[in-house]
Amino acid sequence: MSNIKMKGEFPHWLIRNSTKLYALDLHNCSLSGPLQLPIHSHVYFSDLDISDNYFNGSIPTEIGVCFPSLNSLDLSGNGLTGGTPSSFGKMSQLTELDLSNNHLSGIIPQELIVGCSSLNELILSNNSLHGQIFPKQANYKELIRLLLDGNQFTGSIPYSIANCTMLEMLDVSDNRLSSSIPGWITNMTTLRILDLSENNFFGNLPSSFVPPMINEVYLSKNWLQGPLTNAFYGCSELTILDLSHNDFTKRIPEWIGNFSTLTYLLLGYNRLEGEIPIQLCNLTQLSLVDFSNNNLSGPVPPCISLRRYSDHRSSYMGSLVRSMTQPLEFTTKNALRYFQGRILSLMSGLDLSCNNLTGEIPVEIGNLDKILLLNLSHNKLTGLIPQSFSNLTQIESLDLSYNNLNGKIPQLTQLYFLAVFSVAHNNLSGRTPEMVAQFATFENSSYEGNPFLCGPPLSRSCFSSSIMPRFSEEDKKYHKKDGGFVDTDAFHLSFLISYAIVLLTIAVVLYINPYWRRAWFYMIELSLTNFYYFLVDNIPFVFKCY
Repeated sequence: MSNIKMKGEFPHWLIRNSTKLYALDLHNCSLSGPLQLPIHSHVYFSDLDISDNYFNGSIPTEIGVCFPSLNSLDLSGNGLTGGTPSSFGKMSQLTELDLSNNHLSGIIPQELIVGCSSLNELILSNNSLHGQIFPKQANYKELIRLLLDGNQFTGSIPYSIANCTMLEMLDVSDNRLSSSIPGWITNMTTLRILDLSENNFFGNLPSSFVPPMINEVYLSKNWLQGPLTNAFYGCSELTILDLSHNDFTKRIPEWIGNFSTLTYLLLGYNRLEGEIPIQLCNLTQLSLVDFSNNNLSGPVPPCISLRRYSDHRSSYMGSLVRSMTQPLEFTTKNALRYFQGRILSLMSGLDLSCNNLTGEIPVEIGNLDKILLLNLSHNKLTGLIPQSFSNLTQIESLDLSYNNLNGKIPQLTQLYFLAVFSVAHNNLSGRTPEMVAQFATFENSSYEGNPFLCGPPLSRSCFSSSIMPRFSEEDKKYHKKDGGFVDTDAFHLSFLISYAIVLLTIAVVLYINPYWRRAWFYMIELSLTNFYYFLVDNIPFVFKCY
């Protein structure tokens, strides 16, 4: 009966009067009020889903006694408050428990950990639970997915999780965990997704600390530091690696080029240095690369290849799109946004902003015709904006500001999806692009800081012969008769003859009279000296040594 806007309270009478009912699905039915259960227990009842409603109040303390044979219980997406009842421990057959997106508080009860040893999925995300994640005696050998993100858990990741020998997904992100990352994670050979982001983990990454078959690793927004060295060496199945917002140093390892399936690579907001490794060009499946806000130097590799994840046609890629449940934070259109799932699969971008990159922008970047975002701002790039940028027909955000680019802005008005555009604070010259289509929406801030750039929306107008008044042949004949026009050929010839006569006269006089010759050269020397000191006094930056 899911997705029916029936409203009202929980129909406990339906369970009470239907003793042979074993499953009830009331997902997204706009039900509200407290959660009332039938008085007597129902030994046949195995599946209950009342997620995404408006139930409030606490979870009834007798829920485990009322439904002792439950296999699956989903109470997520409501407004439930209070603690987690200890009677959950009486549901010895429970395999799936989802209490996420409520307002639950307190600790995870000991009875739940010990009594529900058959759990395959335990999802407690986005509540206000606190304390330790698991006690030492936890023994979930059949647990496949453990999601405890968005709570207030403290301490470290307990070694008892290592007993979960079938665990495929571990998400403890957005908590208050504080410790170094344990090296025993590498022994969890079935682990495919590891999310430790938005905590207070610190220290260096252990060498080869993740299993070699892992697919997704999220470690962003911690206090991790040191070089990456061999932390992910041998992870041949890695598709997502997010190490942004930490304090990693040294160079990006060259073995990054061995991750043949890597699709999303986020290393922004660290202190990485050196050149971008050319081995990055071996990664033909890349969709999103973020190296922003580091200390990287050298040129932009011309061979970077980017494509949209959704363009991958294999069934393997399709299955990975379905598994991308974790959000990735990426700057697009001048704002930080989160992307996940299907929306993430549509993203393609390159962000190298806020580094010390030098040299010219490679012409090959214009061949990334599927890219949606390109940010090369706040570097030391020189040369022209490549004409090949006109091939970026899908691009939505293009930022080349705060560089040393020169020359004219190429014809880009056919980039119809462009929503954010900036070439501000460069050395560009000539006319701004014609204000048509998307370019009619860009303001002065997109072009400011280019003293030789003119045209709307800038206040500087461009002088052009095309705007000079034009005269017909009859007008020209009339003005010649009236003296309104001058014979330019005759004027130029007479000027050159007069100039030559003057120079010849001076030369003859100086040759004949030695006194005047010495006076003439003294005057020339004195004038040059005065001019030099005038420049030194009035334009000092010309003679400054950087």
